Amino acid sequence: MGKAEKSAILRLQSDLRKPVPYIEAIHEENNILNWHYVFTGSSDSPYEGRIYHRMLRFPTHYPFSPPSIFILTPNGRFELNKRNCLSVSDYHPDTWNPSWCVSTILIGLLSFMLDNVETGGSINTSDKIKKILAKQSLAFNLQYKMFNTLFPKYI
Repeated sequence: MGKAEKSAILRLQSDLRKPVPYIEAIHEENNILNWHYVFTGSSDSPYEGRIYHRMLRFPTHYPFSPPSIFILTPNGRFELNKRNCLSVSDYHPDTWNPSWCVSTILIGLLSFMLDNVETGGSINTSDKIKKILAKQSLAFNLQYKMFNTLFPKYI
């Protein structure tokens, strides 16, 4: 990964000042292009009350190209560390809109998590499996140094 262009840095710094309800997002200390975020599963879903960790890797020329999205917590909805076929990701750069900001991306991803539409990178599991994985989510996340470093309140 190359060095971020000035336009990417300015845009990401601006986006960082616009938090999204129910989602906590932060970039790695030494790399503004790698953002980690967590959200708590909603009460009306199989993910209820559990913590899910994901990563966005922005290209050096963001916002003119979309980020890569990495799912880091097993959840029964998406495969881990596989590119997701979403309009807000680098899987479909032709559908990317440079006016979309990080909050737009995060809200879209949260919404898609609660949907059951099949797409590249999604998996089809029962709510029972999703609930089992949900109960294991925090223990799974705590195995990773980056999670512990960026989100110490969950330790």
